[in-house]
Amino acid sequence: MRGIIFAFLGGAFITLQGIANTRISQDIGTWQAATITQFTGFVMAFIILMFVRDAKWQGFKQVKPLYLMGGAFAAIVIFSNVRSIEEIGVTLSISAILISQLTLTFIIDSSGWFGLEKQKMKLPQFIGIGMMIAGVVILRS
Repeated sequence: MRGIIFAFLGGAFITLQGIANTRISQDIGTWQAATITQFTGFVMAFIILMFVRDAKWQGFKQVKPLYLMGGAFAAIVIFSNVRSIEEIGVTLSISAILISQLTLTFIIDSSGWFGLEKQKMKLPQFIGIGMMIAGVVILRS
């Protein structure tokens, strides 16, 4: 249950962040908005880390360099979300983002990338993604 709650919170805050970034970018620019967002995110994460105090820095050297690029990926996420919201609006943007996320995670799960156990994809999973795509087409009409 906690996982579902965190997923809903994450989704809600991704939407709020996208809208806030779009407003910021209208005033100062998209990359400036991404910079501010990344910086404030770092500050907030650092403050939480200081309160939680579960730092496990000794394992840092064991992390593969690709995985350490997560923050760099976030810069592209922010830029893409802002431009998308500016071009097609919040509803279509978030819908397309969700389809993209599900499609890529579908590929990752079925291929076993990143050391994950391969998952067997069945017809219901294909139908679900197809229904989401159809929903976006209907929204766009």
